[in-house]
Amino acid sequence: MPQMGESIAEGTLSKWLKKVGDPVKRDEPIFEISTDKVDAEIPAPSSGVLAEILVTEGQTVPVQTLVARLETDVNAAITATTPAPAPAAATAASAPATAAVGGPPRQENTGASAPSSHQSAAPAATPAQSNGNSFEDRVRTKSSPLVRRMAADAGVELSSLQGSGIAGRVTKKDLVEFLESGGAKTAPRAPTGTQPVVAHGPAAEAWPGDTVEPMSKMRALIADHMVMSRHTSAHVSSFFEVDFTRIARIRAKQRAEFEKATGEKLTYLPFIIKAVSDGLRAHPVLNASVGNREVIYRKPINIGIAVALDWGLIVPVIKNADNLSLTGLTRTLNDLANRARTKKLDPREVQDGTFTITNPGVFGSLIGTPIINQPQVGILCIGAIEKRPKVITGADGEDTIAIRTCAYLSLSFDHRIVDGADADKFMAYVKRTLESFPEQV
Repeated sequence: MPQMGESIAEGTLSKWLKKVGDPVKRDEPIFEISTDKVDAEIPAPSSGVLAEILVTEGQTVPVQTLVARLETDVNAAITATTPAPAPAAATAASAPATAAVGGPPRQENTGASAPSSHQSAAPAATPAQSNGNSFEDRVRTKSSPLVRRMAADAGVELSSLQGSGIAGRVTKKDLVEFLESGGAKTAPRAPTGTQPVVAHGPAAEAWPGDTVEPMSKMRALIADHMVMSRHTSAHVSSFFEVDFTRIARIRAKQRAEFEKATGEKLTYLPFIIKAVSDGLRAHPVLNASVGNREVIYRKPINIGIAVALDWGLIVPVIKNADNLSLTGLTRTLNDLANRARTKKLDPREVQDGTFTITNPGVFGSLIGTPIINQPQVGILCIGAIEKRPKVITGADGEDTIAIRTCAYLSLSFDHRIVDGADADKFMAYVKRTLESFPEQV
């Protein structure tokens, strides 16, 4: 199981793309994993034949756990192979002509069985004395960046909690339950069956004839994250109508030249990202986070763009968006979106966002009130961009009805640190920028 990011301690093997006995080429995707950051396809470290599968689909195991063996000796690969019945980790070193999949060969003999997706893993051995830097200590206290920030905001010492994650790692669910219980120390519930999504009411029960499917890891994480965000931030929404007629004319006039020069289609979204980036620089409280009784003003402007997938939602991040031109924004946006849909994103590309934009307007939605992407304090929603009859005042002062290209933009913001006046000034800035965009892109 590869290390997919500094703060990621475990991963769920969600799907095998090859079966035992299949030939595999070097760098060919061999299995898919899900983490609390990203879904990704993992390439084979070398060419050969998939000789043994050690971690089955749906299992969650620590990083560097051996998940399979590749037979790199073609002659030896002719020998019939069968899938391992259920072991989750290697207990013996592989033969010299085999390659470990998911971790460096030197760590092949883990000495521990990997847990199922509903079990907490235990380390193979625990040192007699701990100096605070053991595997358990590091995993539990590092947790995820989100959990660490939540704990800091609430004044909770993570090392004092025993979580239900790998090696006692404190998860978002553990921390939310701890805080909702009034902060009283309680032993975590024994993890049995499917872990429930954080909720404040009774779970629904299936009726006869219903179809019941377990949540994917991504869907469960999205659910937890959304409930936690509503629990954390004081959500308020503001709505503005923006006239995109000028940008529509710019696109129509320069689209062919732009696509010929860059190989990219010129859509409305890069214009909006550019206006938002400039607006965040002018109104930094929207590019901030809430600390422990303090406001953290982020120096970089990193714009997350929500991308709808067939199996969920992911938010890749355009780093330092304010330093990019319209061409740079277009290329970066299209690259991230394409790789998100093909599971090629690096976990670092979905981290460190400071503000998020979501665009349900492409599906026909007119307006929305999205949930803030923690630990950010603002998220912009783009409604459908369409032609509407509008009353406009001419140079002679007379009112006329004209056809204009318009859309509703809504901002959900955290009222803990963002006042309504600040939010509306930011939105007015974005509106003004879009309606007076320079002719030359």
